[in-house]
Amino acid sequence: MNAANAKVILLVEDNPNDIELTRHALSRHNIANELVVAEDGVEALEHLFGKDGQEPGKLPAVVLLDLKLPRVDGLEVLREIRGNERTRYLPVVILTSSNEDRDIIDGYSLGANSYIRKPVDFGQFSEAIRHLGLYWLVLNEIPSAD
Repeated sequence: MNAANAKVILLVEDNPNDIELTRHALSRHNIANELVVAEDGVEALEHLFGKDGQEPGKLPAVVLLDLKLPRVDGLEVLREIRGNERTRYLPVVILTSSNEDRDIIDGYSLGANSYIRKPVDFGQFSEAIRHLGLYWLVLNEIPSAD
């Protein structure tokens, strides 16, 4: 696969420790896809839809979305993703520490493809990332954005 066709992962996460854990887990499992990090909901939306007339970033193969974000929360990001033709079918995996039933229900109601509660243990987290990478980057197919 050449660089132009490489699948990008968009990680929407405001916790620097979780960002580094995700990087480490991807590296540990030889998942070499480019990881684009948006540290809040506004950055995520700017990457996906552009900012002030600028072109949007490359459409990711999967979005790993935290819910508890500054400026614009994860559920609003998901709502915007599902409401736009360009991103409507983009796989979105909610990856959050929230264990509130309301967040699970709201996430699926807004069109999340999966809801994963972040394990506190690095070994479990690393395995979750390995499975995410295998499924969403290798096995899953989505419609073309064109």
